[in-house]
Amino acid sequence: TKLINCLIHFYKRIMTYLKPSMLLRHIRPILGSRAEFSSFVKVWNSAPSEVKLLVSTDVKNVRFYSEKVERPKGMDEKMKVDGTKNKGPISWFNLGASGVLIGIMLAWYYYARSLKEDALAKERKKALGKAKIGGTFSLIDHNGKPTTSDDFLGKWVFLYFGFTHCPDICPEEMEKIAEVVDDLTVKAAGLGEVQPLFITVDPKRDGVKEVAEYVKEFHPRLIGLTGTEDQIKEACKAYRVYYSAGPEDDDEDYIVDHTIIVYLINPDNEFVDYYGQTKDREMIVNSTMMHMGKYKSNQDKSFSLFSK
Repeated sequence: TKLINCLIHFYKRIMTYLKPSMLLRHIRPILGSRAEFSSFVKVWNSAPSEVKLLVSTDVKNVRFYSEKVERPKGMDEKMKVDGTKNKGPISWFNLGASGVLIGIMLAWYYYARSLKEDALAKERKKALGKAKIGGTFSLIDHNGKPTTSDDFLGKWVFLYFGFTHCPDICPEEMEKIAEVVDDLTVKAAGLGEVQPLFITVDPKRDGVKEVAEYVKEFHPRLIGLTGTEDQIKEACKAYRVYYSAGPEDDDEDYIVDHTIIVYLINPDNEFVDYYGQTKDREMIVNSTMMHMGKYKSNQDKSFSLFSK
């Protein structure tokens, strides 16, 4: 870098000395003062005859002196410099205008890209279609009251299918749901109400009384649902739940093999997400809050559009 700077400085110095004005200023002392031809003739005519004779015989030994010649006015005067500062091709105004223009172009670019992404997302959603999980059901709650899926519109629902005689898995999942509901009650109070539901897959043994005794062990807001075998079958079919009763033992007891999943349903009774045994309490809470926030944001946007 230092070598390049030195070369640039040397080049500038050379170019300065090569200017015609600078060359003339350095050569003029060598050439001496210039005499006008008219002045020379005037001196020559007034010179004595001896000088003329000497000049004609040996010109190279004679040096003629003329009267002092006045230099033309303005020859040595510097060029008058305009009082205003020289302005380059780039000014602060140009920079500011360029910045504003670039900002407008970037804003328009990101706006157009967001519109394009939204359009592509809608087309992708339309092409794939909604997940064929979820639907309506008509059952009886643990208080003996007929209950349908429409009764939970406007609420976020955690739905779990199990049976009251389950030895370990169902109780563990129900306890996890209870903890999630308590966390969301505090962390997502402004995002919507959460309702946990339990639907039995063993209507033969799980009547209203059995379900009522079962749900009160986990959470006061937990609602247990039962019904006829056909009603349970329709509800399980809507959520793609597999269940199958195993062989009975000597005490006529049996285990029901079933899908172990917690379904998340939004306030429009639409399936949103599901959580298996590998999902812990914190993971479910974070995921649910994300869905709740996204749903609320979309609702607020729709409300603002209609209000306009």
